[in-house]
Amino acid sequence: MRIILFTGKGGVGKTTAAAGTATVSALRGRRTLVLSTDAAHSLSDAFGVSVGSEPTEVDDNLFVQQVDAQRRFERSWADIQGYLLSVLDAAGFDPITAEELTVIPGAEEVLALLELRRHATSGEWDVVVVDCAPTAETLRLLALPEALGWYMDRVLPMERRVVRAFKPMLARAAGVPMPHDSVFDAVERLHRELEEIRTILTGEQASVRLVLTPESMVVAEARRSLTTLSLFGYRVDGVVANRVFPEAGSDAWRRQWVSAQGEVLREVEQSFAGLPVWRSAYRPCEPVGVAELAAFATAAYDGHDPLEAPTGDGPMTIRRTPSGALLTIALPFVAKTDIDLARHGDELVVTVGSYRRVLALPAALGKQTVAGARVEDGALQVRFRAPVEASP
Repeated sequence: MRIILFTGKGGVGKTTAAAGTATVSALRGRRTLVLSTDAAHSLSDAFGVSVGSEPTEVDDNLFVQQVDAQRRFERSWADIQGYLLSVLDAAGFDPITAEELTVIPGAEEVLALLELRRHATSGEWDVVVVDCAPTAETLRLLALPEALGWYMDRVLPMERRVVRAFKPMLARAAGVPMPHDSVFDAVERLHRELEEIRTILTGEQASVRLVLTPESMVVAEARRSLTTLSLFGYRVDGVVANRVFPEAGSDAWRRQWVSAQGEVLREVEQSFAGLPVWRSAYRPCEPVGVAELAAFATAAYDGHDPLEAPTGDGPMTIRRTPSGALLTIALPFVAKTDIDLARHGDELVVTVGSYRRVLALPAALGKQTVAGARVEDGALQVRFRAPVEASP
């Protein structure tokens, strides 16, 4: 099954690009779902129809869904929310305030990710296209499974043992109820589901597609997005340059726009060398409905296969060397001074700007020492040296 995620700065047309790609997929006979993880939920506007919280058929082979976060929250996190409500009740909060406080910030995006997992594992779809939230929210969302995994592996088992051993005493001392095993089970289930979707989204049949407009600030954000997505192991398979002015003719005002966009587009081609850059012309009106969206995508991809999966190695590779191993992480646009690297036991901590990834090293690398690191050709290369065996 093919999965394509669309993201970009707010307002660049990522919803249109996602909906158009899904429409072309369905026209090719692929059973296709386009799913929104954006709280703004613009898919119904793009298709010009009412879209429900379950897959809604809008054309042959084409289904659209906007996740109902409240319903998904009640179904997925009822045990966790129930415990939090009991704590707030013991602390004297009124029921309405307590219920508002138990709605976790960012829950909508997380629950949409769990909905994506449900569809990805159902076997019902040939293609799933995801209209993601704007860039910053998407990056935080895709980093979440790994961050939660660190907590689950190290902190939760200890908390569970402590609560089980001292539950009566802790409850009396704190004056609030302690969590039951069902609460810990719910958190662990959430962790497993997020880990599963991370495995799916970093696989060979999944990729992220960046949408931008020919503006310097937008392109700069797209470059940072490519760096961060690569850091966390997600494949980027192309760039959609939207709202490109056609040739200006004799109109002086349009000639200025065409010239300015031309400079930015040349920068885009250089910045994203090795990736296809699909251009979509500025249209006289907003594409709404299946026919308009199909025309938009057909013109943008210009004969290229919009469903083609990326080939070759992913953003992170490990290969053996005569002295040990070489770990390579693709980090486009990053200089050595932008990276902080640390080793803690069996983990390698890579920090780029405000994003940090904690890599659990494979067993073979865990026994080796870091011999050096460098940034070359847009990639971080970390050399490992195998331990020298003692002479008999």
